[in-house]
Amino acid sequence: MMFGFWHAFRGLFSLLKHERNFKVQLVCLILVVSAGILFNISRIEWILIILTSSLVLSLEALNTSIEKLCDLYSIEIDNRIKTIKDIAAGSVLIASIFAVVTAIFVFYPYIVSVFN
Repeated sequence: MMFGFWHAFRGLFSLLKHERNFKVQLVCLILVVSAGILFNISRIEWILIILTSSLVLSLEALNTSIEKLCDLYSIEIDNRIKTIKDIAAGSVLIASIFAVVTAIFVFYPYIVSVFN
């Protein structure tokens, strides 16, 4: 059982080491968590932030694995593979848009109160 976790951690370290988009999303997560601490957001707001952030990071990991699998299948230009990669990337985009919308809903009242 514990052996399986090593594979998962190796995958996470690979993402951290090699994948720029994953690093960017982690920086965004750090900024959002910092803002959550600064504004002392509520428990339900934390849950929303954690859920949307974990969705984005998980989909980015899945997108990366799909891209790498497609690259193993063929290095030649293939419109079918391009479509597969585009769809996988689109799933990350959808989650990212919803994460931004969630962050706006959560942080907007706090930001407004600072300026009032």
